[in-house]
Amino acid sequence: MSPAKPNFGVYTPLVTFFQEDESLDFQSTLAHVKRMAEGGVAGLVLQGSNGEAPHLDHAERKALVRAVRDHLNQLGFPGLQLIVGCGAPSVRETLSYIFESRESGANFALVLPPAYWVAAMNVQVIEDFFRDVAAQSELPILIYNFPGVTGGIDITSDSIIRLAQTTPNIIGCKLTCGNVGKLQRITSATLTDSFAAFSGKSDFFLPALVAGSNGVIAALANIVPKVHVELLQRYERGELKAAQELQAKLSHADWALTKVGIAGVKAVVSHNFAYGTGRGRRPLGNITIASLSQDIVGSIQEVVDLEKAL
Repeated sequence: MSPAKPNFGVYTPLVTFFQEDESLDFQSTLAHVKRMAEGGVAGLVLQGSNGEAPHLDHAERKALVRAVRDHLNQLGFPGLQLIVGCGAPSVRETLSYIFESRESGANFALVLPPAYWVAAMNVQVIEDFFRDVAAQSELPILIYNFPGVTGGIDITSDSIIRLAQTTPNIIGCKLTCGNVGKLQRITSATLTDSFAAFSGKSDFFLPALVAGSNGVIAALANIVPKVHVELLQRYERGELKAAQELQAKLSHADWALTKVGIAGVKAVVSHNFAYGTGRGRRPLGNITIASLSQDIVGSIQEVVDLEKAL
């Protein structure tokens, strides 16, 4: 029997907060976890791109997953699922991250294609990589397609469909590439009760739902989880026009958010919800809300005001 896929819903790719000396800020990160859980998300993605996974060592990754899992249990959210980023350049290192994540309380592993030797990463090499990882993985796997962090590697729908149909331990994918046509091809060619294809950005959340997405894994959910959940509920109730109105606001806010980077996401959270700072680990540096233009802040503030009204 194939492993169960992630639950349908909104997932926040959690940012990781740091102290002034760039050590982990557990207090702020766990305050963020609490707000996400109370905002109605179905799960969290830890140590993805927004979580600055490449900037964390093995010990920090394990400590963060365990702290988040324990905190959710203490808050009364034991069923909230954890997807943990485990991408690495080799099969061996990827499996090491997966083992550590499972031991720390993860439910699923999110795996990027290996990208150090970009020129060698043809279709066969990439598919073999995922099959080799899946064969030994102690967690069910989601394929993470994000050309922006893998030297332009863009996994095709053909590859994802082949892997989904032949590899039971691969139970989903996250498409940050923004290709709704790719998502539609994947959802129409896979069993939706056993394979979860997620849209990877807020700006195509509603179109992706129409195309069969299992929900969304979106950076903007760090700021406005309730707004994302509200859009999902409007869609499920068949209130398409009302959902479109929310989608328009999310699209403008998401576009603004792409201009500020990960540290900027944290700066917006800090300014509006009074925890954490806009500090990333170098070379990302530190951003404050005062350093952002009004054009950027305005689009984001509109959805923040909605969030606080829900």
